[in-house]
Amino acid sequence: MQLFLDTTDTAVLKDLAATGLVDGVTTNPTLIAKSGRPMAEVIAEICGLVEGPVSAEVAAMDVEGMLAEGRKLAAIATNVVVKVPLTRNGLIATSEFAVEGIQTNVTLCFSASQALLAAKAGASYISPFIGRLDDHGAVGMDLIGEIRAIYDNYGFDTEILAASIRTPAHVTAAALAGADCATIPPATFEALFKHPLTDKGLEQFMADWAKTGQSIL
Repeated sequence: MQLFLDTTDTAVLKDLAATGLVDGVTTNPTLIAKSGRPMAEVIAEICGLVEGPVSAEVAAMDVEGMLAEGRKLAAIATNVVVKVPLTRNGLIATSEFAVEGIQTNVTLCFSASQALLAAKAGASYISPFIGRLDDHGAVGMDLIGEIRAIYDNYGFDTEILAASIRTPAHVTAAALAGADCATIPPATFEALFKHPLTDKGLEQFMADWAKTGQSIL
């Protein structure tokens, strides 16, 4: 499963990308606003830090506006993926982007039927929002399994990008459910490395090694 970082913090991104484990980046209007920088500048810098897909979201709600904005965003770099909302207009725009060879990430998906429509429209990625479904009493991870079954039934190429991921357990569950990718906050990415038993075991190993008085070099 590919791991994307959901961030516009380029300093954090640069640090975590150095692990070699970051496959792409997602952004949204909220993250762009928090950056306090021009959107095109932020997206261009991120695209220079990672080779994988970088999602940049349109702000227009009408089809022509989405198409104009999407084309402009796609021109920033070859790895830009145009992010559009899962609305009727968003899927019309997605269909046109597919014809033009522009990759898309259809976002704010909350049902399997929405995901079916996005795949039929030619979306490159579908972003089901797991955590937000959990917040409303549903089991968000069930949606990943439903989408996976539908896409496999019909051979859709659209990749499932699990979003609104809150914890390492969410990442594991998304992988088990068959998600192709997960986009996660930097703090959650960092947490994936950690387990108390790893820390405890390493502490013991280092203490025992020190007692030997040896040096490998």
